[in-house]
Amino acid sequence: MLDRFLIVWLSLLSGLAYFWPALFPGMRDPFVASKPVVPVLIAVTMFSVGCLMRRDEFREVVRDWRSVLAGTIIQYVATPLMAWGFGHLFGLTGGHLVGVIIVGCVPGAMASNVLTMIAGGNVSYSVSLTTVSTIVSPVVVPIAMYICLHSSAPVDLKDIAVQLFLVVVGPVIVGKILCSLVPRIEKWMEVVAPILAPLTILWIIAGVVGANRESLGKGVAPVIAALAGINLLGYLVGYWGGAALKFPEGVRRALTIEIGMQNAGLGVALAQQLYRDLPDAQVPPALFTVGSMLTATLLVQAWVWRDRRAKRAALDEAAGLEPQMNADERE
Repeated sequence: MLDRFLIVWLSLLSGLAYFWPALFPGMRDPFVASKPVVPVLIAVTMFSVGCLMRRDEFREVVRDWRSVLAGTIIQYVATPLMAWGFGHLFGLTGGHLVGVIIVGCVPGAMASNVLTMIAGGNVSYSVSLTTVSTIVSPVVVPIAMYICLHSSAPVDLKDIAVQLFLVVVGPVIVGKILCSLVPRIEKWMEVVAPILAPLTILWIIAGVVGANRESLGKGVAPVIAALAGINLLGYLVGYWGGAALKFPEGVRRALTIEIGMQNAGLGVALAQQLYRDLPDAQVPPALFTVGSMLTATLLVQAWVWRDRRAKRAALDEAAGLEPQMNADERE
C-alpha cells in the first residue's frame, strides 16, 4: 500500500513539512532537525535494497547484458545532457543549476521498479537497469557531473566517488552479504525493508522541503520548467530508444520509466554533502521527486487503461467472429 500510493504520501508529508511552522507554531521542527542525518537515511535505504536483491536478479543482468548495457548507456548519456541543456536553456545559475545537473547525473530511482510492474513492463529488466546504474555510479556520476558542471561550479571527482560509495554502493554490498550470511536477518528484512526504504525516501524529501520552505516559492518557475523537460523528454528518449533498438514493448516501458525518473533522494544527499554553501542545490532534486512520481503515475495509468481497452477490443472481436465461424461450419 505504501508503494502503490507513494505519490499521495509524498504530497501529504511534504505539505506537512512546508506548513509545519504555521500548523504547530513554537514546536520543534522535526523535518529541519533531521537534515544532518540525510546521508544515513540514504544508506539505510540502500542497505534495504541490498537485502532484497536476489541471485536471479544478478543472473538476469549477466544473461541479458547487452540490452542492460544499452539501457544504462542511454540513461547516463541522455539524462546529463538533458539536464545541462534545459538548465542553460532556462537560464539557471548557482545552486539551482547545480541541483538540476545533479538530477540528471544520478542513477535510476528504485520506485521505477514498482511502477514498471504496475505498467505491465519487464520488471526484471527494470531491476537490472537500476542495479547496474547504481553499482557503476561511483565511477560514472563524478565524470558526468564534471563534464556538465565544471565550468559553473567546483567538482571534486574523488569526493563525489567516495560519497557515492559510502552512501550507495557500500550499504548495498553490506546488505547483500549480511543477509546472505545470516538468514534470520534476511527474513526480518524481507518484512521490514519494503516499508523502511520508501519511508526513508519520503522523510528525506519532506526534510528538504522543510529546510528550504522559504526559498521554494522564490524563483523556482524556471527550475520546474527545466525539471519538467528532463522528465518528459526522458520518457520519450526511453521509449524511442527502446524502439530503435527493437526492444519488446515490456522492455520499452521499463526503459521509459527508468530514464524518466531519477534517484532524486540520492541527489538531495549529494547536494547537501558536496555543496554546503549552495543550499538551493537541494531544491531541484526534491521538486523532481514529487514531479516525476506524479507524471510517472499518470503515464503508468495511461498504459494500464490502454491495455484494458486493447484486451476488451480483442475479446469483443473474438466474440463477434465466433458466431460467423459457427455458421460457416454449419454450411
